[in-house]
Amino acid sequence: MTDYLALGLKYGGFTSLDRVYLENKLAQLDNKDKLAFITPPPSVINAYFAEIYQKQSPEAATDYYFDLSRALNLFNQQPSFAEEKPFIRLNLSGKSYGFTYENEQEVAVVFAEEAEPVTDSLLFEIAQVFPHYKIYMEGAAIKMRKLDFDEEVLEDLTPQTALLSHVSKLKGNMFKITSFNQDELLELAQAFSGQKYYGFVGREAILYIKA
Repeated sequence: MTDYLALGLKYGGFTSLDRVYLENKLAQLDNKDKLAFITPPPSVINAYFAEIYQKQSPEAATDYYFDLSRALNLFNQQPSFAEEKPFIRLNLSGKSYGFTYENEQEVAVVFAEEAEPVTDSLLFEIAQVFPHYKIYMEGAAIKMRKLDFDEEVLEDLTPQTALLSHVSKLKGNMFKITSFNQDELLELAQAFSGQKYYGFVGREAILYIKA
């Protein structure tokens, strides 16, 4: 049985001084309305997320939001700026985007307020904002999640013409391109086809291609 009082005190911004008030309010509501009542407004969630991102790390911020989503059932497979459920707002290339988790597996979806073309540059920008996630396309949707690939290098495929990039063949028919120059990386990527996963570490862009 869900303990809405405990959830409200832990995630809803209520303190121990609010316990009696919260208990009385929850007693008047059905389960759906209880959950809605203890869910913080989007402005509060975004403020906490931004503070944790700046003071701790991107991963700590997403951990906070994922835990909140799991506790308060904020998962949403078809999010929009109609904001039926709170989401995290992002500014990407000067445009309004948001992201939310869609399931218990920590798969997140990134979506635009207005229809925008999805470019490699955009996907690398998201990877820079969330370097602990891999960014990829699933149909027309931008997804991100924690993914670990076998990094054992089977073959060095770096062409002599590459100045700032490195190309490797990994296990599992996976190719990895790293570069300090996105244009050079994307030019090298034209030699491969398959599912792409975008990443970023430090100042280096990373592209995995599953052939």
